[in-house]
Amino acid sequence: MLRTFGKTGLKIPPLVFGATTLGNLFREVSEQDKAEIVEQWLNCGYSPIFIDSAGKYGAGLSLEVIGRELRRLGVPPGSVLISNKLAWRRIPLTGSEPTFEPGAWFGLKHDAVQDISYDGILRCWEEGNHLLGNYPAQIVSVHDPDEYLAAATDAADRAQRFSDIVEAYRALGELKSAGTVSAVGVGAKNWRTIKELDRHCDLDWVMFANSFTVMHHPVELIEFMDSLADRSIGILNSALFHGGFLLGGNFFDYRAVDPQAPLDAQRIAWREEFERVCAELQRTPFEVGVAFGRSHPGITAIALSSSRGERVPLHVRAATEDLPKEVWAALKERQLISADLPFL
Repeated sequence: MLRTFGKTGLKIPPLVFGATTLGNLFREVSEQDKAEIVEQWLNCGYSPIFIDSAGKYGAGLSLEVIGRELRRLGVPPGSVLISNKLAWRRIPLTGSEPTFEPGAWFGLKHDAVQDISYDGILRCWEEGNHLLGNYPAQIVSVHDPDEYLAAATDAADRAQRFSDIVEAYRALGELKSAGTVSAVGVGAKNWRTIKELDRHCDLDWVMFANSFTVMHHPVELIEFMDSLADRSIGILNSALFHGGFLLGGNFFDYRAVDPQAPLDAQRIAWREEFERVCAELQRTPFEVGVAFGRSHPGITAIALSSSRGERVPLHVRAATEDLPKEVWAALKERQLISADLPFL
């Protein structure tokens, strides 16, 4: 069941447990529900279990909950792999809600600020390990470099920001050389930023978010994924449902949907047709979305987040379930997925 994670040499399961819910993404989650989610992770049958979090998730709340619950349950540090996507660290909350990703995070006691540079990424690394306690992250990356670059005011500012990111990777490379971490990668929503960084940084793995999904899978991205696989760079695929939108949610890529906006109206129409086809095939949108999200042969594992512990076994089953070719034929016929996908 374990798979080799690219050139890292690590053996990982096919499912990575995403920890956004532990940071109160989209709603405030009770401590009891969070404890149940972590307990279900530990009962999934994988060894080690792989948890993906970030300082951005609830301004460090996700990391804090992970460390607390693992300690409470007496989990040996060697039985868990933790990925911490670095770039954000805590600052005091001065308003009624945090300033990063407004409207997406609830019930927080801290705000977060981006801190990407050689020294900044080490500050994020140190804070993350402090929150995790006895479970330091072995797998690290620079989080949201695409957003950092997109905030540039002009070409000179972008060049400086890109230099900041490369310097952050120099720091992470030194941590790896010292044996402090096991693997260095990148996680981003804009896959083109990952491709740009791939030319300048020594990456062991990449994590795509909102990029390779049943709704969105451009041919240029697939070609890049082919290239990564050819070079033994591990691929994690996450955010398979565009922030829950494909499962009926009201957010698309962490932004509230406006049915009156033309683009959002098109997305809603696509979702409605997708739901109809899934019903005809007697498959759930979740099953189809997960199967597509893991379909490219270069993908080592998918990341799924659950807001309820009782759904974790369903995620575990979906992470290894192949669907019959009739499903993909129907989606192609209805022009919901590309007609030219050699792996489907």
